[in-house]
Amino acid sequence: MSDISIRDDRPAGRLEALGEDGEVVGRIEYFVLDSPAPALVPVHTIVEPAHEGKGIAGSLARELYAISGREGVPVAPLCPYVVKWAERHPEEAPAADPALLTAAKGWLRAHPGRF
Repeated sequence: MSDISIRDDRPAGRLEALGEDGEVVGRIEYFVLDSPAPALVPVHTIVEPAHEGKGIAGSLARELYAISGREGVPVAPLCPYVVKWAERHPEEAPAADPALLTAAKGWLRAHPGRF
């Protein structure tokens, strides 16, 4: 994987991978669910075409779950990539509570222009 850094832009709902020049080369777009309990909800994972195949998406998913662990807030993934990543890394990505997933889907339906 290339040398990247990751920053959490929580107000914008983006976990961003930055290249050596500071350019955003990938991101996970997410929101924070408040009810029935707090959760991080990734919706999309995007890697710029010139940077695909370098492990950036996996690094972003890993960092999202690391943030979750540090903050004590679960992840309720709606992003297909993060769902698959979590299935391949159960030791790093605890299974999501079905009630949180249902609530996250409801939030997304109620905010159709957000993503």
